[in-house]
Order: sequence, then structure tokens, then C-alpha cells
Amino acid sequence: MPEPKFRSVRVDAVVLRHSDYGEADRMLTLFTRQRGKMRVIAKGARKIASRKAGHIEPFTHVRLQLAKGKDIFLVTQADTVDAYQPLREDLILTGQAAYVLELLDRFSYEDEIEHPSTFRLLTETLTRLASTPEAAIWLILRYYEMRLLDHVGFRPQLFECANCGRAIQAEDQFFSFSAGGVICPRCGKGLRHLHPISLETLKYLRHFQRSSYAEATRARPSPEVQQEAEHLMQGYFTYLLERELNTPGFLRKIRE
Repeated sequence: MPEPKFRSVRVDAVVLRHSDYGEADRMLTLFTRQRGKMRVIAKGARKIASRKAGHIEPFTHVRLQLAKGKDIFLVTQADTVDAYQPLREDLILTGQAAYVLELLDRFSYEDEIEHPSTFRLLTETLTRLASTPEAAIWLILRYYEMRLLDHVGFRPQLFECANCGRAIQAEDQFFSFSAGGVICPRCGKGLRHLHPISLETLKYLRHFQRSSYAEATRARPSPEVQQEAEHLMQGYFTYLLERELNTPGFLRKIRE
């Protein structure tokens, strides 16, 4: 028997971004628990009287009913689970939430595979950003970065030298973006394009990689370590993605 023209599915999703489509519609890019990243169309969402419009803004956790159209799913019903309202009321928080979404968007592709652990990481991170004092934001973002790298297959090697395989000793090291991990001083003498990483910064990155979030919150890094870790991670992402992310530059301009 031929497949039915329309097939209805229900998904839990976070709206990563949207764009205008046609005269009154919106194209949504979602990350869903059930089907990973997907694009859908919300017909009529740009009309003033649309009931869907308020539910499909970026970084909104929504529950959607979708119907399979000819080439793409259409939104037939939308209900907000969490709008993360505090993220919309502060420009810096808005930028940090946008960074979380951009990072996942860049590292994911449409595959129609269930991603419950990545979806949970995303929603938990947005919840933490919306409910945690500003002093803890650095930790929330670095923890998210390290965990997301695990989920997308780019877990950095932090406990053994990525070149010789020997256990890393308690001393300052190097980091190689191309090797995807720490390089010991002995190997570092003969390799190019390495980036210094202090023992303190390495200690915190290791802590985030192997700890629960509750355990990670015990970290108390100095401002110097925070700056070094953030700079190193941004360099690693630029190497992996072959281009810079947009939101870190936006956040720097806001702070300036």
C-alpha cells in the first residue's frame, strides 16, 4: 500500500532559529528529542492573529504537533513548555543563550535520529542560564561545551598525550587543535601550531569532562584561568568548524 500523504508526529523541541518563508510563514530550525535537528514550516506564523507565533521564538522549549507535507513537516499545533523568560530580559543573557544554540546548530545536522541526552543537555543548560547568578555563567558555558563535544564525537584528549599516549604529568602542557588534545612538553618540542595550556586550566577542563554538573559547580577558577580556558575552547571550535562562531563577537561588543 502507498504511504499516506500526511503523517502526524509529536516532538519536544527547542527552536534554534527561524526565518521568513513565503508571504506569511516561518521556517523553523529545531533541535528535537525524538528526531534530532530538523526544519519545519509554521504556516501563517507571521500573521498578527497567529496563535503559533508566541510559541516558536528562538530558545523556546516547545511541544509541537507536526504533519508531513510534500517535502517538509508543517506545524499544526504548538505549546510552550518553557520560554526561559529571563533570557529575553537581559541582553548579555540573550547573547549567551544564542551562543548555546549556535554551537549545537553548527555541530549538528538533520539525521532523524533520537537524541535524548543531547536534548536534555540543551534544556538543562538553558534552565541554568535562566536561573543562575551571573557569577556562575562561565562555569555553565564551559561545562556545556565540554559535554557537547562528547555528544558530537570531538571529546578532547586531556589525560594522555595526544601524540605519544603517555599519561600527562603535573606540569604545564600544550594543546593541539589538529590532534584534538593535550601534547606533553617532550612531544611539544618537535611539533608546530601548538597552544600553551597551564596546569590549572587543564585541571578544570578535566574536571568538567568527567564530573556531573553538581560536582562541576565546586570549581573556583581564577579570572586568568577562566580567560585561558575560554580562549582555548574558542580556538578549538574555530578549528573544528573551519570558521569562527558569530555570538562570541556579539557578546564582546555588548560588554565593551
